[in-house]
Amino acid sequence: MPRPAEPGRNALLDAGAEIAGRTGLRGLSVNAVVAAAGMAKGTFYHHFPDRRSYVVALHRRYHEELAATILAAVGDRAPGRDRLRVGLTAYLDGCLRTRGTKAFLAQSRTDTDLLDEVNARNLAFAQVIAPDLAALGWPDPAAVAHLVIAMAAEAALAELYAAAPRPDLRAALTALIERDQSGCGAG
Repeated sequence: MPRPAEPGRNALLDAGAEIAGRTGLRGLSVNAVVAAAGMAKGTFYHHFPDRRSYVVALHRRYHEELAATILAAVGDRAPGRDRLRVGLTAYLDGCLRTRGTKAFLAQSRTDTDLLDEVNARNLAFAQVIAPDLAALGWPDPAAVAHLVIAMAAEAALAELYAAAPRPDLRAALTALIERDQSGCGAG
């Protein structure tokens, strides 16, 4: 059973985030993590039973910090256009400045150890924005939210590769979401 968060555990997670930012998930070996943290290998196993549980913890921490940033940005705004725009901007800005974004947005999609985590996180974010999409008139906000999450992740990766915000992608994402929904869903 892993120990609760404490300085040693956090130091290992910090080291992993730094390594993931430089080399991706494939460079995230136990040896590399303990070397970067300046700790003995045995210390790693006091906090994490194996590499898989460590990578899952690292992924969760990345997304929890990103979610906290988004929730702080949207504050108590009512569901709708403004909240959705502010949340998407906070997400994209957060991805640009957070270590390990490429590893946790792109590489985690193909890491079998993280597939369940990725799906759960995408579902959680989709549930957060579904009320915004309902307020905008989308007939199936849950399905649209799933697609918006995928589009936002793709925009985040494009910005990461450009090392700067992509106003064109941000504007296109917003325009697609806010289009008139009056004809949607009609067979």
